[in-house]
Parts: sequence; C-alpha cells; structure tokens
Amino acid sequence: MNLTLVRNATLRLNIAGQTVLIDPMLGGRHTLPSFAGIEANPTVPLPMTPDAVLDGMTLLVVSHLHPDHLDPAAIAALPKDLPLLCQPGDEATLQGHGFQNVTPLQGTVSVAGLTFTRTDGEHGSGEILTQMGAAMGFVLRAPGEPTLYWAGDTVLIPAVRDTIAREQPAVIVTHSGGAALGGTLLIMDAAQTVDVLRAAPDATVVAVHLESLDHCFTSRNALREAAQEAGVAARLLVPQDGETLTLN
Repeated sequence: MNLTLVRNATLRLNIAGQTVLIDPMLGGRHTLPSFAGIEANPTVPLPMTPDAVLDGMTLLVVSHLHPDHLDPAAIAALPKDLPLLCQPGDEATLQGHGFQNVTPLQGTVSVAGLTFTRTDGEHGSGEILTQMGAAMGFVLRAPGEPTLYWAGDTVLIPAVRDTIAREQPAVIVTHSGGAALGGTLLIMDAAQTVDVLRAAPDATVVAVHLESLDHCFTSRNALREAAQEAGVAARLLVPQDGETLTLN
C-alpha cells in the first residue's frame, strides 16, 4: 500500500491495483474563507497540480461535505462518472453536483476488490458537535494488504477505541491538527494522537490534517515531540504535503 498525503485530509491510496482519492480539496492557497478569523484557507498551496492528484484515480471517497474535504475546485475537476462512496445523507447533494455513481457507505460495501466498513466518529463535542454535523471514518481491507483504519474528522471517543480493539488495524490514519472552534476540539490534537498510539501498540499511525487550515493549532513538530516524550514516536509517521509512504 502506498499512501500519498496531498494536503490536509486529501490522500491518494494505491492499494490492490486501485487508486483511491479521499476527501479532495484541490483549490489553491487562500481560495476558501477563513474558519478562525486568522487567514483565508487553505493556508498552504497544493503541492502538485490537480491533474497529478487525479491521475489514475479509480475510486473517490468523500467523508463529509465540509469545504476542506470537498471544495469547489474539486467538484469542478473530478470526473463525474467515477464510483464515489459517501456517508448516508450526502447522496443527494453529491448527485446535485453531477456525480452519477454515488454509493452511501452504510455497514460494509465492496468496490473493485476493496472492502470498506463505515466507522463512527464525533466531529467535536457539545453544541459544536451539532453545528459540525456527521462525519464518517472507515476500515479498509484488501487481499494481501494491511488493514487500514481511516478515522476521519473525529476526536478520540470510545467508538474510536472500540474500532481499534475490534479491528486490530495495522495502519491508522488520524486527523491530528488540533482544529478547534471556540476552544472546542473538532479533531484530534497531539495528546489524543498519542493516546491512539498507546491504544494500538502494534499499529503504525499516520497523522494528517496538519498545517493547512487556520483553525488547526497543532503543528507537525509539536506532534512529533509529544510522541517522543511518550515513547511512541517510532510508530508515528507525519508526512509532509506531497510525500508518499509505503506501508507493508
């Protein structure tokens, strides 16, 4: 399995002969509004051309409809006949954007030899959680490949720990940028990512969703330092934008 971090949550997965694009945000720097009143988003440029991001793609996953996971540039650029997995309830909006082959990921769905199982998360807590709406994760299995748990936009909740214990994934992708609004975490920060590493002592954790939005306050260096202090840094990978990891 090769995993390329494009930027933020946008990933390319080359797995079992398929190329999966997850949560595409393809616009240039400052093409989206600010989320925290600090700077327009994204705060960094796309590290490759949109054509390079889309090259060879066979399947699209859109975990939820926030603009840092599906932006207008991606809606315009993506081929509309591509198979697309989304969370239940988002189908009509995506079809309204012209996507013709939309499947809600409810339970387990198999596509082109890949098996996706939806997982639960919470995109914040308290009143903020209601404002943010639902966001899904998934467990991905394919013959001859490591089991991948993509946690998605969630804080660390019992359901995440339960998924780790039940599925025993070899690779866990966390959104670890410490995004927050009004002092409430929306995704994991350094401390919660370290707790994931402790909960999954045999897994490699790949931390993404960092240093690309103005409401994300956890840096790559801070995350690495926290993992080092906790003695779990050997199993943490924090790719740069545009970097490809090979995960066996």
